[in-house]
Amino acid sequence: MRNKRFLFCICFFSSMLGGTVSTLMAVYLPAALKDLFLHSGTISSDNIGASISAIFIFGWMAGGIVWGILCDTIGRRRSFIYATAGYGLFTLLTAIAPSWQFVLISRLLSGFGIGGVLVITTMLVSESYREGRRAVLLGILSISIPLGIFSAGLINYLVHNWRLAFAVGVIPMILAALAARYLREQGREEVRESAGHRAAVDLPGLFSGPNGKNILIGSLIFGAALIGLWAAFSWLPSWIQSLIPGADGQKERGIAMMLMGTGGLAGGFVSGWIVNAINVKRTLLACFGICFVLSFLLFKVSDRLTPAVFLQIGIISIFFGVSQGALSVYIPDLFPSSVSATGTGFCFNLGRLFTAIAVFFVGSLVDLLGGYGNAIFCFSFVFLIGLFLTLFTKAARRPPRTDPSFSPSTTP
Repeated sequence: MRNKRFLFCICFFSSMLGGTVSTLMAVYLPAALKDLFLHSGTISSDNIGASISAIFIFGWMAGGIVWGILCDTIGRRRSFIYATAGYGLFTLLTAIAPSWQFVLISRLLSGFGIGGVLVITTMLVSESYREGRRAVLLGILSISIPLGIFSAGLINYLVHNWRLAFAVGVIPMILAALAARYLREQGREEVRESAGHRAAVDLPGLFSGPNGKNILIGSLIFGAALIGLWAAFSWLPSWIQSLIPGADGQKERGIAMMLMGTGGLAGGFVSGWIVNAINVKRTLLACFGICFVLSFLLFKVSDRLTPAVFLQIGIISIFFGVSQGALSVYIPDLFPSSVSATGTGFCFNLGRLFTAIAVFFVGSLVDLLGGYGNAIFCFSFVFLIGLFLTLFTKAARRPPRTDPSFSPSTTP
């Protein structure tokens, strides 16, 4: 790869397809349940669906942490290639799954690769551009996930067969091949010297002093945003279906997910300019507060499917997008470059442990709380937790960077 534009494009599309793959099972869950889980005996189909959603996030969490460490040790290029090829391969294997147990394993390993890709691409873009463009480009990179969500909704709208839809996994494998062919990185020793990389990351040291405090703060704030987001969009198709009992609902579910993707895309795209205008802390405070209010209006007040419901889905997804763009700027700047990928990986993914548990319990609480809307709204209270954490935490200050910018993509 010979220029930054190509670097950004390959990072963007790998991340976007990660968003597509992460959402495909959610939009095809009703069809997949009928196909695979009809003969599951006494096992509740809701519990199986919840397990599939939760195991994917567990894989995502583990992948983000492990690939973050690898990114600081074996290099950005190799980490990107292996993680992208990995989630593509296991997405393809999902398409030919003979049982729900096989789906569980494939989704676990797909999530493992996607979790790594999101950390690696953030680091590549963050380290390849100067301050004036970094926030804007990281915001644009953050729209790759909602664009992937939109793509999943579009696929659901156009492709009825869920197995055929999962054939999209071939595209990340092509991207990995392109990266292996064209993505060039400086020699390993030069990378260490210019970017502060070490042969091994000092994990005990990472959790002490300022770095340890920043991991705790970053993980809690990121986790609060993530739980609310995943509880909403993982179960949104099932909630939409519950508003139109007896109807097929495929198109309505697809439209809802496309709106989630479109709104998130718009929010992420403008997030860099918003952060530059009002700072990260105010941006996050606004997102947490507005998302809680809109969750109440959407999941507690709405009892039938109307155009207003689709409008509210679009609006709340805009603020989801802004929050993710802001966090992409906030988290990497908490750490020195020598451990930036590792620290970012921990912050991005420690909250996923609680997110996975939350997503599982949404399914378990549906009957207890009287419907999907009540169950989803129950977990929207995490937005208030995020709001108070942000309110009483000092705004992050970027540690001084004395090392040259790492730009593996610009070597002629």
